[in-house]
Amino acid sequence: MLEPLKATPRVRSIQRAALAMLVLAGVINYIDRATLAVANLLIRQDLGLSIADMGYLLSAFLWAYAFAQLPTGAMVDKLGPRLLLACGLGLWSLAQFLGGLVQGFGQFFGARVLLGIGEAPQFPTCARVVRDWFNPRDRGLATGIFNCASSLGTAIAVPLLTFLMLSFGWRPMFMIMGVAGLGMAAIWYFAYRNPTDVALTAEENVYRTQGDPPGQRTQVTLREWKQLFRFRTTWGMILGYFGCIYLTWIYTAWLPGYLEIERHMSVKFTGFAAAVPFAWGVVGGLLGGYIVDFLLRRGVSPVKSRRIPAAIALCGTAACTVAAAFVTSNALAIAFISASLFLVYVTSTCAWALSSVAAPTNCTASIGAMQNFGGYLGGALAPTVTGLIVQQTGSFVPALVVGALIGVASAGSYLFIVDQPITAADIDAVSQDGAAPLPAGGAE
Repeated sequence: MLEPLKATPRVRSIQRAALAMLVLAGVINYIDRATLAVANLLIRQDLGLSIADMGYLLSAFLWAYAFAQLPTGAMVDKLGPRLLLACGLGLWSLAQFLGGLVQGFGQFFGARVLLGIGEAPQFPTCARVVRDWFNPRDRGLATGIFNCASSLGTAIAVPLLTFLMLSFGWRPMFMIMGVAGLGMAAIWYFAYRNPTDVALTAEENVYRTQGDPPGQRTQVTLREWKQLFRFRTTWGMILGYFGCIYLTWIYTAWLPGYLEIERHMSVKFTGFAAAVPFAWGVVGGLLGGYIVDFLLRRGVSPVKSRRIPAAIALCGTAACTVAAAFVTSNALAIAFISASLFLVYVTSTCAWALSSVAAPTNCTASIGAMQNFGGYLGGALAPTVTGLIVQQTGSFVPALVVGALIGVASAGSYLFIVDQPITAADIDAVSQDGAAPLPAGGAE
């Protein structure tokens, strides 16, 4: 067995800079998602919108984001992270800026759709950057670092946006965030380079690829992208992430309302109480990456080191969600919700780390985006399904139980459907006319 190589000082510098920019872009991403929710009341008053109209605007982003995953993942693998994330950042930041200029529902709906399309490349890009610049044994923690931006951005969004809105108004709040995103797009484009654009030494290239299957390619073709849907591992990742993001968005969309309506907390206290669980999500995301690297370095196969922790953490999320629903103490409820978000972000990090080993290099962003598509179908359904259940039953308890059951089912997908990694040889085999799809990929 070859002695594992360490990253050279130059590669470590590139890694640190790339992760710092990805985290900053991810934080902006999640703050931008929250602007509509924070300014909900003022926007309704200024534009004369109904609660139903606001529901349509909130869901417009989620559906656009979900369906934009499929083409943008392939585009990241084809054109590279540098160009795609810069374009995505530019588009979503423009949409955010335009949100401050809208005069009615139709214009706002269009801006939210553009926001969803623009944000779609963010996480597939992150997965490809980690695959491009990190050795397999180092990818878990790197994934946890970029993935923690989602919970970090959510945790700071409400206080930051509330300050901006109260200081300048809701329209300048949108426009300020749009300008910040455009600046980040420029920073990313001028500071980041794809590996093919850097004159790497032989040692640096060996570090990046040591432990990956041989015969890796750099760009995906349309045929290869389509063949990914013929493997059970792809569908297992899609179904597994569905439950992860469904549970995440129950809390993202409904946690303040749940605390006020079901737990009778004051609006003032809710702002603080709702931020605490997402702070624990940051810790969970980082721990998930550490667990992945720990298992891989101790001989657990790359796919198992990701899918097993993802399944266990998702079951734990479901259990804590049920506990939060039934405990009478508000303090215990916050504790169980914090544990739920801690564990669901462990799952999320493991899932994104899985995309870096489940398919060939040139399909990394593609399979990650397919996974995210499944996740955000769950994310788009969660707020609506939860609201309908609460409306029919008068309680959040059945809605939380339904979310927990979906989480357990998705954990089963990681355990029983995700199997072997998909190799380039597997894709070539099923690309031949008349070839039957393989049950998974090559041997682990």
